[in-house]
Amino acid sequence: MTTATPPAPEAGALPVRSGGPRALLAAIGGQNLSLIGALVAVVALFGSLNENFVGWDNIQVIAEAATISGLLAVVQTVVIICGGLDISVGSQAGLASVTSAMVFTSTGSNPYLGIGAALAIGAAIGLFNGAVIIYGRVNPTIATLAGLAAYKGVAQLVSDGRAQGYVLNDPVFVFLSRGKIAGLPTMVWLLILTAAAVHALLTYTDIGRNIYAIGGNDTAARLAGINLNKYLIAAYALSGTVAALAGVLLTARTGSGQPVSGSEGLELQSITAAALGGCALKGGKGSIGGTLLAVALLGALQNGLTVQGINAFWQNVAQGTLLVAAVVIQQRRNRERAVGLPA
Repeated sequence: MTTATPPAPEAGALPVRSGGPRALLAAIGGQNLSLIGALVAVVALFGSLNENFVGWDNIQVIAEAATISGLLAVVQTVVIICGGLDISVGSQAGLASVTSAMVFTSTGSNPYLGIGAALAIGAAIGLFNGAVIIYGRVNPTIATLAGLAAYKGVAQLVSDGRAQGYVLNDPVFVFLSRGKIAGLPTMVWLLILTAAAVHALLTYTDIGRNIYAIGGNDTAARLAGINLNKYLIAAYALSGTVAALAGVLLTARTGSGQPVSGSEGLELQSITAAALGGCALKGGKGSIGGTLLAVALLGALQNGLTVQGINAFWQNVAQGTLLVAAVVIQQRRNRERAVGLPA
């Protein structure tokens, strides 16, 4: 008795992959699974301490509070994947906030001119950062660290160090700060749409593949014909524009242009979220999904600590600890040699 053998697969046919939970877990990724587990643990902990923590009202509060840092984290992810770093995003948001409020006031309460001016300032700053890094051959960390101080100084100079204008008598700014679409705050929708657009850009386009290639190996990318300068400058221009959008939302949320208050520390939050979300700080690796999970984790942690009345200084300690932990985990996973230790 002979047994029939299955026919050989046709040339070029894709191998059949088994589905089920294992395939789903592989698609989600180990990094994201760790973040989901940590988020569940944080929610369970603070939910057990205060039942209102898991209520819909508080969830919306967390989402709104995380929107501004979330926008910055999304574009920080792009810059880091590209092999750069933008430490000046918080100062850019502060300058854009002041610009939007001052132009709004000086043009007879025209919100569109105020918002447009802020976005233009952000794009110009991003282009300038990119040009300094590319053509000035300045390390991205040094260039944007200088920008952090400079843009903050400009914001304080033009505003005399004080909050400027009042925008909450304007329906456009009110809609941005308090409006809702399908039950979700407008600010949250802006984060969702921005993140979705950037995710699609990175995942489904040649532009995104080139960005990963540049961060992974810039020499190989150059030899492959990719214009590194164009992509890096575009990444910083995107960072500046979205940072300006975050500044506009800061103005809408606080009711006035804020040169420092509200924007200080946002750069650290964006870098922490990107690193915690799986971005390799040397470039070439990262995802918007992971970054958003990290933003949610940081937002839930910050809100939980605040609800429990824990000193805000401890929140900074927790954030710094998470950043160090994220980098250590990356090094362990990539089996990188620790600095100062023998190979």
